[in-house]
Amino acid sequence: MLDDLLRHLEALVSFDTRNPPRLIGTGGIFDYIRAQLPDFRIDVADHGDGAVSLLAVRGNPRRVFNVHLDTVPSSEAWDADPFALRVMQDRAIGLGACDIKGAAAGLIAAANATSGDAAFLFSSDEEANDPRCIAAFLSGNHGFSEAIIAEPTRCEAVLAHRGISSVLLKFKGEAGHASGANAMNANALHQAMRWGANALALVEGEAEARFGGLAGLRFNIGKVEGGIKANVIAPSAEVRFGFRPLPSHDIDTLHARLEACAAIGALERYEETFRGPSLPGGDATTAEERRQAAHALAGSLGLPIGNAVDFWTEASLFSQAGLTAFVYGPGDIAQAHTAGEFVLLDQLQRYAESITRILGT
Repeated sequence: MLDDLLRHLEALVSFDTRNPPRLIGTGGIFDYIRAQLPDFRIDVADHGDGAVSLLAVRGNPRRVFNVHLDTVPSSEAWDADPFALRVMQDRAIGLGACDIKGAAAGLIAAANATSGDAAFLFSSDEEANDPRCIAAFLSGNHGFSEAIIAEPTRCEAVLAHRGISSVLLKFKGEAGHASGANAMNANALHQAMRWGANALALVEGEAEARFGGLAGLRFNIGKVEGGIKANVIAPSAEVRFGFRPLPSHDIDTLHARLEACAAIGALERYEETFRGPSLPGGDATTAEERRQAAHALAGSLGLPIGNAVDFWTEASLFSQAGLTAFVYGPGDIAQAHTAGEFVLLDQLQRYAESITRILGT
């Protein structure tokens, strides 16, 4: 099976599905997948702006396997062609090999090794802050009650993870000569930096918060832009940041506290650009019921149970919609989004063999 896995993974990695720039169409990688699943009913949907999904169904399954095909952009730190799969010793190296085209290759190989009921949902917009594929799928009459979402979990079933929120901040200032006495307070970049210091202090104050095996609030200032030059007071500044709350955090309360980290009148806009719920979704009672259902499902499928994780996945969207959902895939999240990302061959094979066994039962 490993030879088939690597053949499919080599082909999948060769397709440029970087997101951004999100220039992903209905052909290319989707044509390849369609050709590998000749006995499946195929439905390809274009949701606009590079968000494309392919639903492949054979028979009448109640469980759907989901995997995203888009990757993060490659960086200059790659020392070889990121679109050419390299197999070296115990690993397969290539852009998306870990996150998460390795799982896509495993699903295709498992489908070709079985003949029973199966359903796969391939999507192309998970790495964006404007995901549409899963929302469109869940809004329809899909008929599924269970979902297994592929992300790098080292072939362990993950039942719980943090939520996620992304935010755009715009600070306003007043342009002028930097020698002016008002430069300290009129400079939008200064206001952004003051906000940043206050926000970091807020996050540090959440270090003792706990939920299950998770602790604290995860936070990252990802981008700061603004200003004109060193001797001009910056008339505007833009900050993009994100945070990952515990399931026990109230996201709206956190937003109010983070917005209040800015000086009065300094903000032109505070806009949440993306929100993803935690896994499992719902209030405390509902979340625990869903966690127990996911635990029972993973156990019935003979999958090892892993710890809760800090990263966000679209499994939470399936859970929020009422499906019993968990995360399961080959690879280690420590390799995701890195130059030279790789997936270990034994995990790749273990994943494909487990999916083959599940589809055969």
